Amino acid sequence: MDKTTTPATNNEAKATVKGELVYEDKVIQKIIGIALEKVDGLLTVNGGFFSNIAGKLVNTNDVTSGIGVEVGKKEVAVDLEIVAEYGKDISKLYDEIKTLIVEQVKKMTSLVVIEVNVTVVDVKTKEQHEEDSVSLQDRASDAAENTGEFLAKKTNEAKKAVNKGTDKAKEKTKEKTKEQLEPRVK
Repeated sequence: MDKTTTPATNNEAKATVKGELVYEDKVIQKIIGIALEKVDGLLTVNGGFFSNIAGKLVNTNDVTSGIGVEVGKKEVAVDLEIVAEYGKDISKLYDEIKTLIVEQVKKMTSLVVIEVNVTVVDVKTKEQHEEDSVSLQDRASDAAENTGEFLAKKTNEAKKAVNKGTDKAKEKTKEKTKEQLEPRVK
């Protein structure tokens, strides 16, 4: 018996199997976040004040931060808040962001992006952005590392001092022991 499936049989199976493909918002957000990571002139997708505070406190690799989506059965609408690089043409940046989002969402999900709204919340140089991106967690880690190195150095210095004192004490003990073994009277 031949087990190959004919196209007619496949179509019949598709017609009789019921079900639905649904995408969670976070899936679309992640597709967009990963797609935007390499856009020249886009420093960050900004999640607003509270997201920025959270980002300053704890390191996060959340590519969905600052990306709002509304996902339907066939269409997607996207809202972004971004920080653009100073000196870049922001209208070209918007066009590139829009094109990338439309292409990647369509390619991966077959959903049609019907709207991309981008709000530019800040403009910074790369240097300002890198300086601002250092979180309090990074600063605390650096301080702890420096403190740990300092304590290790001081601990080693203390051990050396104790060992030096112990060696001197041993020498004096040996001298006294020799004196005690030698007769006092010759």
